[in-house]
Parts: sequence; structure tokens; C-alpha cells
Amino acid sequence: MTTLASGTGTLTRDALTVLQPGFTGTTAPDWLLRRLGEGLASVGLFGRNIASPGQLTALTAQLRAERDDVLVAIDEEGGDVTRLEVRTGSSFPGNHALGAVDDVELTREVARELGRRLAACGVNLNWAPSADVNSNPRNPVIGVRSFGADTELAARHTAAYVTGLQSAGVAACTKHFPGHGDTAVDSHHALPRIDVPADVLTDRELAPFRAAIAAGSRAVMSAHILVPALDPDRPATLSRRILTGLLRGDLGYEGLIVTDGMEMRAIAGTYGIERGSVLAVAAGADAICVGGGLADDATVRRLRDALVAAVRAGELPQERLAEAADRVRALARWASTAGHTPGETRGSEIGLHAARRALTVTAAPGLGSPQTFEPLTEPPFVAALTPVANIAVGDETPWGIAAELVHLLPGTVTGSFSAEDGKEESGKAADGNESDAGDSAGRAALQAAGARRIVAVVRDEHRHPWMASALDTLLAARPDTIVVEMGVPQAAPRGALHIATHGAARVCGRAAAEVIAGL
Repeated sequence: MTTLASGTGTLTRDALTVLQPGFTGTTAPDWLLRRLGEGLASVGLFGRNIASPGQLTALTAQLRAERDDVLVAIDEEGGDVTRLEVRTGSSFPGNHALGAVDDVELTREVARELGRRLAACGVNLNWAPSADVNSNPRNPVIGVRSFGADTELAARHTAAYVTGLQSAGVAACTKHFPGHGDTAVDSHHALPRIDVPADVLTDRELAPFRAAIAAGSRAVMSAHILVPALDPDRPATLSRRILTGLLRGDLGYEGLIVTDGMEMRAIAGTYGIERGSVLAVAAGADAICVGGGLADDATVRRLRDALVAAVRAGELPQERLAEAADRVRALARWASTAGHTPGETRGSEIGLHAARRALTVTAAPGLGSPQTFEPLTEPPFVAALTPVANIAVGDETPWGIAAELVHLLPGTVTGSFSAEDGKEESGKAADGNESDAGDSAGRAALQAAGARRIVAVVRDEHRHPWMASALDTLLAARPDTIVVEMGVPQAAPRGALHIATHGAARVCGRAAAEVIAGL
């Protein structure tokens, strides 16, 4: 049994220090403020906590009144994953759009401006960027959150993003180590598995993380994925081989290691969050992220007590827990003193500028070129072919181009069509033929459009057979339909005009709407 080197108070304080919990509401609850006084050093913010920049600034000031060096973390990737602008869509395109432009200075500027906005609101740790190489085009959770499928491209833009964000005084947390790109399962739902040889992982998945470490990333987030070539028994978040042996030892990383959300089913459904948290710290993690779905004092107390009990039982060395807590405090000290590095910035317009540059516009064969496209002068019908929302993105964040087109072409009408709508229309069961469901959704869109020109908006057409079928139906009846792809443009371009935005941020929708309206 481990001999406690210090009193129970220090042990309990260290156990609180390594937690990064969330909470509900737009002001800090009493229990959270009390825990900050007891040793809690980090707080995670989500869309539910943010109503406006002014409110967020007041919230972070409330937290710092209790603990002036508190780490205030957020999942603000820009693009599809936004918390600052969860109700409107982001003012910044995401990684895939930046990768499509492939201008590292632009990526650095976007990250710097995003960091400046976070810092102005009192946020000093960003769970971004995603360094995952999107090598599996059917990946259901990464997609446009990745800079792309090319390893070197992902590496150079990851480094640029880290540099830009941290120049604004906000710590970067590069994720999801050792790489979540080659998965076909969302770790929010189950445990993904990557079955590739170790040399492939070294050359492909690890390259962006090596670049992030070289750029000075202050934190790295682990992935809830099983990688048998590295550890056949435990997912990365719980693997000493991966966190301590590979990340610390082989890659030489010395900063903070943060877990992905421990309430995600990949961990909670197999190990439980208490056992999972103990195993994660023992494996080498320094901070336990929890709060996306669990956000109360009872959860914090359970995790604190589980860590204390594990030390007392000899399952978790007290030295390892103390080391983890020290790393959290070290990052808190850096974040409380880091300032914005002066440098040229393009201000609030940089996001829209980047989104415009990211567009890929293709005309259908036989219909001329994008340069000869006749912009719309009459308000169209926007048919949004809507997939099930990615949990990382959330249902509450709007996407599409309808709102932007309404400003440019007043009178624009929109309708949303999904696979389930099509199945109901065609009389098929929920597990029925997707082609039939897509055809029914397409016919419903045609009926709703009437005589208006159709703009069909899709998201990852290549991953959704029903969506491809709906487009087949639309284009067969109305070949002048304009198609806007707001996911990964893996499917072949089609439509009278095909616009790939490489993401569904609000600015991406604005850039596409400008093309359609001739601006």
C-alpha cells in the first residue's frame, strides 16, 4: 500500500485539481465556487453556459474572483464546432476549409483572431485544434474538423494553429491523440478501433502531433480509441504505453495531457467514469475532462473520492496524482500571465475572407464554367438535406445557407428534408431502403419548391445514400438545381453549379450565398 507523503487535505486537493468539470447555467453555481476554494483548478464551458460575449466575460470574472489563476477551458474549434456562437454559427471556418486553402499564414491569423476573442472573454484554454488526419472518408465524427487527409498538410496547419492561438495568450490543446481520423465509429457512442500497423501510425497519425509539440502546444487531449498496434488491451486514454511510453517518452512531450470527455460511451459504457478516471491518471493523464453530459457537484465528488480511494488502496501512486496536479497548476500559472503577442491581424473580417478563399466552385458538364454562371436574381427554394447531427457539433448550432440567402435575395424560402421524412413519406420502416427514402425526400422537396429555382444543400453526401438518392431525384427533374456541399466534398460534383464550402460555419454559408447571388 502506498504511504501517504502528506496529509489527507493535500491528497484531496490534488484530486480536485486534476478535474475539469462542466456545469449548467450562465452563472457559476455555488457548489462550483466552493470547489474552486477547495482546490479545483479548471472549469469547462459549453454552449449551454454562453449567451453573449458580455455574459461570458462576467462569468469568467465570477470564477476568477474565487480563484484568480483558474483555467477556463472551452471546445471552440471554429467551423462546425463552436461554443462562442453556438446559436448563430461560427464567424470562422473550420479546419477543413483552412486546409483547402492551404495557406499556413491564414490559418495562423484565423487561430490568432479566435484566440483574441476567447481571451477577451476570459477563456484561457481551448480544446483545439483537431490534429486528426481524416484518412477514413466515412469517419462520422471528425470529417471537416480535420485539416484534411494529407498528413503533411495536417501537420503544418496544426502547428500554425497552435502558434496563432497561443500568441493570443490562450493555451492550445491538440487532439485527439494518437489520432482519431481513421475511425468509422464515434467514440461518443462506442469504442472505435484502428487496425493499422505501428509504422503507418508513426508516419500518418503521429506527424501532426509531432508538429504540435514542436510548436509548443501547452496541452494534448487523448482519444478514446483502441489501437492494438500500440496497446491491444486498453484505449489510448487509459493506456500507459500510449500516454507515458509514446507521448511522453518517444515524442518527448512535457506539457499537460487532458482526457476527452470521460462521460462518452467509449469509456463510461465499459469502465465507468470513476474507474476510467483512476486508470487515466495512472496511465499518465493529468486532467480529467468531464461535463459535456455530466455537470454537477455529485459527479465532481464521486471522481474526487475515487481518486483518493485509489491512492489509499495502492492502485494509484500518490506521486503520480501529485505530478498531474502540478502540471495543471503549471499551465494555470502560464495562462494567468500569458499575454497577446503583438502582430499584424486582419480583425473580424478574417473569418469571412478565409471562407471565401476555401470555396471550390464547379459547373456541370455542358453548362459552361463557373465564370459563365448566371447569378440568381429571384429568390430560390433552399432544400436542406439534413443528416443526423454530429454530437460534437450539436443539434442547436444552425447550418446551411438559407439565412444568408434571405439577406441577399429577400423572399427566399427554405425546407428541411431528412431520411426519416423520406421513410415516412414512402411508407418504409425506419430501417427501410435508403434509396426509396431519398427518392421520397427528393420528391417532397420538388413539390415544396414549386416553380422556384432549387438550391440543394447537403452535408457529406458520400456518407449518406439517402441524400445521394434525393439529389438524383432533384437533378433528374430539375437539372438547373444548384448543389452546395457543406461537408467533406468526397462525392463527385454535380448540379448546374456545385459549391463545396468545406464546412458548415455561418461564414461558409455566407460565402456560398454570395456566389449564388452574384456577389
